[in-house]
Amino acid sequence: MPLAGLMGKATEYLADRIGSGWGALLNATFGNACELIIALAALRAGLIDVVEASITGSIIGNILLVLGASMLVGGFRYQTQYFNRTAATTSATLLALAAISLTVPAVFQLANAHGGKVAQPSNYNLALAIAAIQLVTYVLSLIFSLKTHKQLYFSNDGEEKDVALGTSGWGVGKSSAVLLLATIAVAVLSEYLVNAVEQSAEALGLSHIFIGVILVAIVGNAAEHSTAILMAHKNKMDLSINIALGSGSQIALFVAPVIVFVGYFTGHPMDLCFSEVEILSIVVSVIILSFVATDGECNWLEGVQLLAVYCILGAAFFFASH
Repeated sequence: MPLAGLMGKATEYLADRIGSGWGALLNATFGNACELIIALAALRAGLIDVVEASITGSIIGNILLVLGASMLVGGFRYQTQYFNRTAATTSATLLALAAISLTVPAVFQLANAHGGKVAQPSNYNLALAIAAIQLVTYVLSLIFSLKTHKQLYFSNDGEEKDVALGTSGWGVGKSSAVLLLATIAVAVLSEYLVNAVEQSAEALGLSHIFIGVILVAIVGNAAEHSTAILMAHKNKMDLSINIALGSGSQIALFVAPVIVFVGYFTGHPMDLCFSEVEILSIVVSVIILSFVATDGECNWLEGVQLLAVYCILGAAFFFASH
């Protein structure tokens, strides 16, 4: 956990200096860079189902597991915690767009199948069009959160906490460097952990889908997730939510489209046709998130509810794999 502590300190310092929007974005970007590298390696190996499973696991993991654990941990210390409702609902809407983007290709393929058509090229063209729309939307969302509406993502309550954090004299540059180096170290360690988990899970007869959606998503993002939970424990729910939902949005609207384009140009096309269980899990996650994000406050019971949904979906993936 020392690496998680360093990531938490660096993220908190950046959030206090340049806004929680930037701090959360840097934390999510460094963490998701590892996810992108792993996904591209799986794509080159032709493991499309593993790529889709890792995307699904990252999205539902951030919405349900990370946010749920953050609300639970923070709720045990503070009776009620508050966050910016507009920022949270904006992130929820972006994730709803992700759910739609992943549902449409599957429905399109199903319609072609019922019509007796084999339209693989059309599936890939649709995936490219959706990926382009996702990338444009993600760029515009960054302009919204970092420029035109940055006041929604800026917390000014940490001006005098450098000594308490142990970050006095760090500066933005040093904090960014610490965050980057800690993320690289975590990525290396995560590779060993993921390989160990995969070998153990396969020995137990678990499918690649369950391993990718649940186990790899938990182990591979442990340090990044711990940062969000740590911020909730310090009653910084805006930053915690920005990390969790920002990471989920980045996976859905940036990482997934990049994989689609890279796959297309490298001869490993990906059509974004996720399985029914994967689509259902993302849609259900977004629906319950929309209820949680609308009132601008949370408590430990809401965290329990998010974690309960995650456990239910985990059970579904486990039994579906058998």
